[in-house]
Amino acid sequence: MSVELRLALQERRSADLAERVRRLLGPFTGTEAALDAGCGTGSVALALAPHVAEVVGVDTREDYLEAARASAPANVRLQQADVMSLPFGYAEFDLVCCHRVLHHVRRPELAVSELARVARPGGKIFIADQLGSIDPLVNLEQDRFERLRDETHQRLLPEADIRGFLDANDLVLLSSEVTREQVDLEERLELAGFDDEERERIRGPAPARPYDIEIGWYVARKARV
Repeated sequence: MSVELRLALQERRSADLAERVRRLLGPFTGTEAALDAGCGTGSVALALAPHVAEVVGVDTREDYLEAARASAPANVRLQQADVMSLPFGYAEFDLVCCHRVLHHVRRPELAVSELARVARPGGKIFIADQLGSIDPLVNLEQDRFERLRDETHQRLLPEADIRGFLDANDLVLLSSEVTREQVDLEERLELAGFDDEERERIRGPAPARPYDIEIGWYVARKARV
């Protein structure tokens, strides 16, 4: 996904995301150390910054990080790193967030294990992602289309998979909700910079335009030892 598309989507979602972060992860003490794993252009890091002492954002793409640095406040630190192998020790963060990342990860179960590892006992883990269908054939079609639209896409996870990853890491689910979001395909294709031939190739298997997707939001707590 291009930096321009990321920033356009981030701007559109910023008010809703800020309110959701405040509602789902609050109340805050103002002393928390937070991690935004797979931060992209910094949407969650920016939403958290007014409420916590420090936010560390990591992403594999330096162009995303450069765009995030342009608007990051002083308490946001951004560095290049992979969610599959976070460069932090055990239990370093009070809040660990992973927003719309897991469907880009080849082994999402390992990514969730990394999130759990760096969270402090009693700390919160926040995961949000586009959800897949419980019907495997529907999921195959969804993944085929999403991969055409964004080559970094791996697979959409049904809600049961995400809950299973939380359970496997002894994370206690505190809250969950599913929201619907309307996607304007033509706008996405334009912002992504596809030429006319590429747009036609993607439009073929596309759902009706515009189309709805489901986003799952999950907050879990790491057990105290």
